[in-house]
Amino acid sequence: MHQKGAIQIIEWEDLDKRKFYSLGVFMTLTTRATVYPASLVRTRLQVQKGKALYSGTFDAFCKILRVEGVRGLYRGFMVNTFTLVSGQAYITTYELVRKYVSHYSPSNTVKSLVAGGAASLVAQTITVPIDVVSQHLMMQGQGEQLTRFKLKPKMMLARTKKSRMTFGQTRDITVQIFAADGFKGFYRGYVASLLTYIPNSALWWPFYHFYAEQLSLLAPSECPHLILQALAGPMAAATASTITNPMDVVRARVQVEGRSSIVETFKQLLAEEGVWVMTKGLSARIMSSTPTSVLIVVGYETLKRLSLRAELVESRHW
Repeated sequence: MHQKGAIQIIEWEDLDKRKFYSLGVFMTLTTRATVYPASLVRTRLQVQKGKALYSGTFDAFCKILRVEGVRGLYRGFMVNTFTLVSGQAYITTYELVRKYVSHYSPSNTVKSLVAGGAASLVAQTITVPIDVVSQHLMMQGQGEQLTRFKLKPKMMLARTKKSRMTFGQTRDITVQIFAADGFKGFYRGYVASLLTYIPNSALWWPFYHFYAEQLSLLAPSECPHLILQALAGPMAAATASTITNPMDVVRARVQVEGRSSIVETFKQLLAEEGVWVMTKGLSARIMSSTPTSVLIVVGYETLKRLSLRAELVESRHW
């Protein structure tokens, strides 16, 4: 464990890995379930042209709830749970790369920047195919006219058979994507995803540690570190989201509309909707990333504390 300002950082070698992975799955699933509705709203806002369907984040939430119900906010969630695998891959890569980089640089900023980017690269390689299917499912209902793939009528009618409907819809969309684009269809927008999430992850961790350190200098000495970290997480998320949102808009259009060129998509968006198109879904993204960051920070830091190796527990004081 190393000291960074007044904030203590638990490193990979301090952890009981069995506890760490067991508790980590629960933490990841809880986080995804909490923020999924905001992710769905963000996707629909980014894909719509102008304000054809929704005037903003609040309007989208209200319309989806009114027309599609709570289940409408969780379209595609079941298939999205498979990203638990990428979540564990992200955590492992982040911690291992941090440890590796520490041999070359003692700077926490450098370790966080490199490890965050590397972790996102590994996670996105696993996540993109799941996201492609999930996003097309998100667009069903009110947003179905904005996606190339639509559920077959029999799937829309099978509302009373919940499990069959859920996996039937996933299979239906998956078959349509493969028939239209082949295997590469599941990696449509992969480069755009990397250009969005690698910078986002690489920026989030250094900003998180920076804000936590600054808050620790301003806060009373008796203030629990976990509270400072919980505040630093959303601040880092808002900063990283604002910087990377233009690429996130392009990524959503490429994946849902089946575009192939990132540059052409970017140019067309600017030509059709102006520079403000790059802020589409930003408020929903920040709304999504704020609770995500709080849950991740509180959950992850608590997880690491609960996963400390037995011989280290008595020597650590928070």
